[in-house]
Amino acid sequence: MSSTSKVSLSNPGKVVIKPTQLAHFVLRTQPSRYKRLVSYYKTFLSAEANYEDDHNAFITYDSEHHRIGICAFEWCTPHVPTSCGLVHTAFTFANLWDLALAYRQRKENGILPFWCVNHGPTTSIYYRDPDGNEIETFVDNFDSVAEAQEAMKTEAFALNPAGIEYDPELLVQRLESGESEESIKNIANMPPFTGESGLKRP
Repeated sequence: MSSTSKVSLSNPGKVVIKPTQLAHFVLRTQPSRYKRLVSYYKTFLSAEANYEDDHNAFITYDSEHHRIGICAFEWCTPHVPTSCGLVHTAFTFANLWDLALAYRQRKENGILPFWCVNHGPTTSIYYRDPDGNEIETFVDNFDSVAEAQEAMKTEAFALNPAGIEYDPELLVQRLESGESEESIKNIANMPPFTGESGLKRP
């Protein structure tokens, strides 16, 4: 009999049971910025609101009832980038083509990233919403979690855990030229940042 089977509500033990998933996050904002923030996330994630009024919106892009909550409060103060707390939220894409397509589609809507980087385990594109909250969109560079975990244990990762910056327009060009996603995602094949797309380093 496993130790798990001995756990009960009257004898719970100290090891906390794991949740099934990370479900959503909630942002608070000023009333004057509320509608703009709601519109941004609807566009950014091709999402819709399951509920929305003048002060609260619950937005989803999949079968979950909401992935993002946005609430407006009069007492809310502007975001301070140097304060402690959450650094960013992150959204996974199925493949590099989808990541690049979403980048181009957001660009058509006037939404541009501020940082693009191959971290080794992921190829990532970072954005800031109208309130300054950071959002990462990424694709996994390895076929399995185990491979990514092993990569994060290497000396090369320890020496440079941030990774190598890249230009998203060059990434698009490489995809359109027919280069394989496996080759592009390999950090060893990432060309140096040139700023061709007009992006500046963060």
